[in-house]
Amino acid sequence: MPAVTGKLAAASLALALIAASTSTASAQKKYDSGATDTEIKIGNIMPYSGPASAYGIIGRTEAAYFKKINEEGGINGRKINFISYDDAYSPPKAVEQARKLVESDEVLFIFNSLGTPSNSAIQKYMNSKKVPQLFVATGATKWNDPQNFPWTMGWQPSYQSETQIYAKWLLKNKPDAKIAVLFQNDDYGKDYLKGLKDGLGSKAASMIVMEESYETSEPTIDNHIIKLKATGADVFMNITTPKFAAQAIKKNAEIGWKPLHFLNNVSASVGSVIKPAGFDAAQDVVSAAYLKDTTDKQWDNDAGMKAYVEFMTKYFPEGDKTDNGTVVGYGVAQTLVQVLKQCGDDLTRENVMKQAASLKDFRTEMLLPGIKINTGPGDFAPISSLQLQRFKGERWELFGDVISADAGG
Repeated sequence: MPAVTGKLAAASLALALIAASTSTASAQKKYDSGATDTEIKIGNIMPYSGPASAYGIIGRTEAAYFKKINEEGGINGRKINFISYDDAYSPPKAVEQARKLVESDEVLFIFNSLGTPSNSAIQKYMNSKKVPQLFVATGATKWNDPQNFPWTMGWQPSYQSETQIYAKWLLKNKPDAKIAVLFQNDDYGKDYLKGLKDGLGSKAASMIVMEESYETSEPTIDNHIIKLKATGADVFMNITTPKFAAQAIKKNAEIGWKPLHFLNNVSASVGSVIKPAGFDAAQDVVSAAYLKDTTDKQWDNDAGMKAYVEFMTKYFPEGDKTDNGTVVGYGVAQTLVQVLKQCGDDLTRENVMKQAASLKDFRTEMLLPGIKINTGPGDFAPISSLQLQRFKGERWELFGDVISADAGG
């Protein structure tokens, strides 16, 4: 009898252990709206139409990358359902689309929504709803504010960091510069301008000879360029989105104005800006980079570049490989996949933000050597390094060292 009792006890214990492990396994799976055993629903807002429609290619690249991930089995067995809407670069439309994604589609989070004005319009809403506004596609410094906006995080280097780097270079190499600034009259343009002034410090007032703003509703900025040339400035700080950047480069060449031309990184795409403006017109333009340029021959045998080209050929053949937007979309999508892998079976909104703020020396395949992605609970600025580049022939040429900016911009 004792032996039988012992066997029964052992069997009962085994059953209890199985039951316990099963309940532990199911307890480990945690979901918020938008996540299940089979799916992760992700929202996105892009300007597929309107004045900044050149950036729409970023969203199309991301959709193609998630298709690739799904074909390879998804993330921890879950397929990505990527829902992307057009806001035409209009803040009221962005608010409408964000509400639709959160309240109707019930996405787990909104990822890489584009534009400083649009993201500014939805930031308070997203944070009040406690829905991640993750890796926003804008370099405004305010996305790195975990204390006040714990549900919003940027991805690319901040605009202020970029113009501070230009300012430092000018103070060292051209301290007597007369700078004419053209900037978009919104949060994005003003953020870049602030970085320039902060970088120049006490010399800002004497070095900046004109600040000229334009509206995205203007069909052309030609008259602004003529006005800036009349100042006699020998440095042109071009803070514009792609359509207007191409116009500025072209107009400079037409009227024979040849200042030292700094072009903000968000419009440094060979495919969507330089080519339409004309290679001859863009010679010696200076910008800053954190991603590899697909037209640069030095990356021909680079493993990361080869993987990118392979992806584009198979999953997004109609996409322009020379458009910087495709490289951005590819890199930010890879970063998100890493975050979701780290989430494991805890797909709560809180854990998504926790993992996004726990990236350590992560590298996507298209980051320049020496640039890594790092975040922490108090650091929501994933990329804070850049390298200067100059346009020569039909491509950008990197020069100088990788420069790290303060994470706070």
